[in-house]
Amino acid sequence: MRDLGRIAVPGAGIGASAGLAALGLALIVGQPFGWAVATGVALGLPMALVGGGFGALLGAGIITPGVFAPAGLYWFVGFPLARLVHEVLAGLLIAGRPALPPDVLGFLAYQAMISLGFAIGFSWLHERFAPGWLRRIRRDNEPADRLYAFYLRHAEAQWQARENRRRNRGAGQGLGRLIRPRTGGRA
Repeated sequence: MRDLGRIAVPGAGIGASAGLAALGLALIVGQPFGWAVATGVALGLPMALVGGGFGALLGAGIITPGVFAPAGLYWFVGFPLARLVHEVLAGLLIAGRPALPPDVLGFLAYQAMISLGFAIGFSWLHERFAPGWLRRIRRDNEPADRLYAFYLRHAEAQWQARENRRRNRGAGQGLGRLIRPRTGGRA
């Protein structure tokens, strides 16, 4: 469990950054500092938990890295639930009582629709930050070592594909110089 918790750190950090973004946006639009902090904490905590859960599921082998469909489905459920917790906690922290949206089902449906946009950004960030973190913790963490090996094989395959395209592009240009198209007249 400790190993999976360490693997969850990048996802939890990305989720928590959503809370920091909410805090910053609240300050930009002129909300009082206390309200801004409350909304940042109320969104950052559930998003960190859901983001960390994503990393733990990757480490456990339940979610396949580098594939968007599982991440999209995960956030299709996780994002609306995190936003619902955000609404309840923000009401509790700001007004002293939990607050549910007036139309909970409509709220959850809307959050599910926009969750895929968040899933794209989260996946992109996670694919950038997780391999570096996994490289640091893999020596004493077998799931992290396994996941890092996957990312390493993927990076090597991407590099090899790029080199093959570059080599083929260069070979195709060489033939173009040898074969001249007819321009009319006699050959």
